[in-house]
Amino acid sequence: MSPKFGTSGLRGLVVDLTPACVGAHVRAFLRACPTGTGLFVGRDLRPSSPRIASDVIAAARAQGLAVTDCGALPTPALALAAMSAGAAAVMVTGSHIPADRNGLKFYLPTGEISKADEAAILAALAQDSADSAPAAGPLHGCPEAGAAYVARYVAAFGPTALAGLRLGLYAHSSVARDLLATLLKALGAEVVALARSDSFIPVDTEAVAPDTRRHLAEWCAEHRLDAVLSTDGDADRPLLTDAAGKVVPGDILGVLSAQALGAEVICTPVSSNSMVARIPAFRAVHRTKIGSPFVIAAMEAALARDPNAKVVGFEANGGFLQGFTAAGPAGPLPPLMTRDAVLPIVAPLAAARAAGRTLAEAVAALPPRHTAADRLTEIPTAASAALLAQLRDDATARAAFLAPLGREAGLDLTDGLRINLEDGTIVHLRPSGNAPEFRVYVEAQTAADAQNLLDRALDLVNRALSAH
Repeated sequence: MSPKFGTSGLRGLVVDLTPACVGAHVRAFLRACPTGTGLFVGRDLRPSSPRIASDVIAAARAQGLAVTDCGALPTPALALAAMSAGAAAVMVTGSHIPADRNGLKFYLPTGEISKADEAAILAALAQDSADSAPAAGPLHGCPEAGAAYVARYVAAFGPTALAGLRLGLYAHSSVARDLLATLLKALGAEVVALARSDSFIPVDTEAVAPDTRRHLAEWCAEHRLDAVLSTDGDADRPLLTDAAGKVVPGDILGVLSAQALGAEVICTPVSSNSMVARIPAFRAVHRTKIGSPFVIAAMEAALARDPNAKVVGFEANGGFLQGFTAAGPAGPLPPLMTRDAVLPIVAPLAAARAAGRTLAEAVAALPPRHTAADRLTEIPTAASAALLAQLRDDATARAAFLAPLGREAGLDLTDGLRINLEDGTIVHLRPSGNAPEFRVYVEAQTAADAQNLLDRALDLVNRALSAH
């Protein structure tokens, strides 16, 4: 299947992301979108990323553009460096998906591309021309990009924000692993390095594998940790556990982070925990389709209505977007309108420590509503689309599908099928926008009920897909 745009940029099999394919998409991006002072390029640690990054750089320089090669660094660090320089950016990453796939994330000088920008790129792609500029654009390096990203959080939170905490850093193949260690120590924490890998490991922070969950709990017990933390491959999605090794869901990290920053307006997809609407400090909650472009669009709309709005966005995967200058414990924290993994790790830990309680206690203080999510992999797109269409359009088929779970009380078609059941639980079905996967999200009153509902819903989806 040819590379295509999903919820997080262009994605495809590595064998399909040829120099010609990459070059065509880069040229289309440069023709369709503003580039400001030039193009910054970064990459994650999967084996194919250096080659693809070289293809991006070569294509941009051939158009006469000045290029800054930032090397391997987190996606939000690249975005911060590029926006600070008034430049566009391309991040080479497949995020959490397996190493046989990769992708490109595109940034304007003002931040992530919108769906309108994506459409413009695709239109320009159809008119591709490989004509080169008379002279190749200059090539620069930016070794300070990672340090600037770390400094952002040290300046805002201060050298004692995490003092006294013993934190496990699940390093695996996250491109942020070394920067995270530096940052956590600079904030006063003791860091225990765990499971660093020389080969790429696709860690999905929204659907943490059972074996990984077991390791997290074992590490907490063995090393007497206050938490274990990590990110996905390009560090725009966080993973954080409490002292027992229990994973704190990304949308809960979003709520805790928003509270810590003093946010008042929340933009978050329909897949996020509905508990967010029950926080008194949040005066407005805007629900969107899944994907950071939709969250950003909602944030920009909120800021257009009120430029002083204390607005943030977050997704169920934990990626956090900050739309206003917040007051950190040690200094101001400027906005960063791109999905970030560091803030929703640092802010909840620092806030809990400052309040004299554990992370688990901070989570327990929130309104009791629990989510769970997982995915079925290697699902043909046609099969996913056929099942979703049948359940959407045929109420009788939908009722039969839901019968083992309960009776439908309401249906939300904002993104996929989000079905409210009569007992108050929720089942949300949605094919992935950037991988051959089918995702299932659920919500219930207790964590045990949510996990049980998820297991049953996944089984039903698997059987239904097998019939298509």
